[in-house]
Amino acid sequence: MRFKPRSHVTRTFFVLAGLLIASQVFSYVTVMHYALMPSIQQFNKILAYEIRFILDDDDEELNGHPYHLDEEFKVRLLEKLGVTLYDDTDPRVRRDYDSATSIDLLSENMSAQLGAWTEVRIRLGSESYVMWLRSDAFKGYLMRIPLTELQVEDFLPLFYFSMLIAFAVMGGGWLFIKINNRPLAILEKAALEVGKGRYPGPIRETGSSDIRAVTRSFNRMSDGIRKLEEDRALLMAGVSHDIRTPLTRIRLATEMMSPEDSYLADSINKDTEECNEIINQFMDYLRSVRQQDMAPFELNKLVYDVASANRCAGIEIETRLGEINVDIVANEVAIKRAISNLVTNSIRYGGGLIRLTTCLSADNRAFIIAVDDNGPGIEPSQVPSLLEPFTRGDTARGSEGTGLGLAIVKRIVTQHGGELQLLPSSAEGGLRAEIKLPVRDVR
Repeated sequence: MRFKPRSHVTRTFFVLAGLLIASQVFSYVTVMHYALMPSIQQFNKILAYEIRFILDDDDEELNGHPYHLDEEFKVRLLEKLGVTLYDDTDPRVRRDYDSATSIDLLSENMSAQLGAWTEVRIRLGSESYVMWLRSDAFKGYLMRIPLTELQVEDFLPLFYFSMLIAFAVMGGGWLFIKINNRPLAILEKAALEVGKGRYPGPIRETGSSDIRAVTRSFNRMSDGIRKLEEDRALLMAGVSHDIRTPLTRIRLATEMMSPEDSYLADSINKDTEECNEIINQFMDYLRSVRQQDMAPFELNKLVYDVASANRCAGIEIETRLGEINVDIVANEVAIKRAISNLVTNSIRYGGGLIRLTTCLSADNRAFIIAVDDNGPGIEPSQVPSLLEPFTRGDTARGSEGTGLGLAIVKRIVTQHGGELQLLPSSAEGGLRAEIKLPVRDVR
């Protein structure tokens, strides 16, 4: 599976790390090509000349020269230089030679300098690097040349400094990216708050010019959404008040009707109560949960009160309250409204048995509130649409109400940072409505 960084910070860091690695590789290639390679070629040329000088007795430049070297002196000179010739049939010598690494570049260069095929190998000895030569210029022998000036320790400081510089640059780059992207993290947090129906104050405009522009636009958008939400709530409150006033007059008029018209009065009162219930549901859906309304309370007590208040003839409500040793921090009125809506939904569509369950999640990070019934249940494909406003269930669960009950529950749970799920209650049918609310610190 291919790794693909998602966050802006990680992507920027990987780009920076890639550029750093490319820069290091380019520097290595540059130093190798323009500094090390000429030195290696010069070293190879001098070494080849020394070998040819010692081994070639027919060199016209040396024969007859007043300083012509005899064989004995050549041997002593080789010993002083540390150069040793070995019989290539010696197993120990052959083993050392075979364990060395062949260097193609040096082999080609040495072959050209000596005018005969030559293979150059290098291995790390006990004290320093050792060069081995095998050439047609001295068939049957292997030449061992100790590179006493080339120590392993000479490369360690360079390696350590290179790694230190690389990690320092990457660490500094990561810190710079984090600081530079801090305003984006603040924007993300504020956007999540707006999505939950809470409106934080204006975000301070910091960072680069483009991030400042985004922050400024977000502040304007957040303020516009907040004002739109306030205007909508004010509009619904006004409409609710204006509609309830004539409904109250109608209710009062029915009370003054004659006993002969009581059947008509009962019908009008029923319609009036239904209109009031519809208005209440509209107001519940539009009502937002504010952060300052959050307070700790005992969840099991609230669930028990909801069960007690909704018990009626022909309906059995069973409670299974788990051991919860921590208070829930939430809007108590809103949570009670959400659970009551689920119980009302089960009373309306269930088969007469309702079970309320509470517990903590396995990791103790969430409260779980479940309402089970033994009704006909719903099709899994209909679950997403049922949680949308003004959507009612299919014929299996009836089609009463305004279609706002579950939408109100979902809105309340979402504003609390929780999750609402509709699941099959059992293999035989029924519906399980499960609410998960996060455990918050009381402090």
